[in-house]
Amino acid sequence: MNVRYVKPAVLLLLVAALLTVIAQNRAPVQTHFLLVTVEMPHILLLALTALGGFVVGLLVSALRRRRVWPRPPADARQPEA
Repeated sequence: MNVRYVKPAVLLLLVAALLTVIAQNRAPVQTHFLLVTVEMPHILLLALTALGGFVVGLLVSALRRRRVWPRPPADARQPEA
C-alpha cells in the first residue's frame, strides 16, 4: 500500500466511526452535576467529556513543559536574589 493513501484512509475510518457513534447516541440522557440536572443528547455529553479531557491534557502538558509541575528538586532550582 502506498504511504500517501494511509492518511486519507485513516481519516475516512475515523469519520465513519464518528458518524456511527453519533447515529447510535441520539437519545436524551439526564446528567447530574452537583445540584444541577440537565437533559441533553448522549452524543453531546460524550463530546463535552472528550473536550474536557483534551483541555486537561493540554494544561498538564503546558505545565510540565514550563517546569511548573512537578517542581524540580531544591538543589536544581536557581538561587533567589
